[in-house]
Amino acid sequence: MAGVRADTPSKPRPRRGFVVFKWTIYALLALDVALYARYGRLTELIDTAAWLVLLLLFEWETGGWRLPARWVPALHGVRLLASAAVVVAVAGYALERVWLDFFNEMTWLGVVALLELEVRLPPNAARLHRLRRMAAAALYLALVGFLLTWAVMGFGDDDPRAAWLDTWDALLWLVAFVVIELNVFGADTDRRARRARAIEPSR
Repeated sequence: MAGVRADTPSKPRPRRGFVVFKWTIYALLALDVALYARYGRLTELIDTAAWLVLLLLFEWETGGWRLPARWVPALHGVRLLASAAVVVAVAGYALERVWLDFFNEMTWLGVVALLELEVRLPPNAARLHRLRRMAAAALYLALVGFLLTWAVMGFGDDDPRAAWLDTWDALLWLVAFVVIELNVFGADTDRRARRARAIEPSR
């Protein structure tokens, strides 16, 4: 992402293996967008592309990146546009009566809402953090259920390509959000200080 710089040397850095793994997953998700552009429906393409943008914004917010302050309004605008695209995709799934995709999407929205809550809760609210993680575990379990459903459909359909693409997509997104969860859990104890370091004064 242009303008993003690594955190200060005094901050412990993630292990190189984790960083390589994380960006490999993100690259595969970018390839996933291309696959949906070639083989998927328009709703699926809008959905996947918008979620990739939101994922990268979560990476910026939870991964300890630094950014000039003048970039922040633009990134908030991008987040708003991507969120609107997700809403369009949800409406599209409902109109198309693709209920598995619709409920999968709603579950992901729940995961994102809980991640937003985790980032913004005060660090000393241990009980709330624990409840947040329990709720997130339940949602991730539901997402695994959707993944397995698509996998079973891939074995049973005459044309399994769409089901296998959805299975692959679901697996990648599960892994990607586990990475984001690790970023969140590895955050500094004082998240306010971290968020302050994330915005660098304009020069």
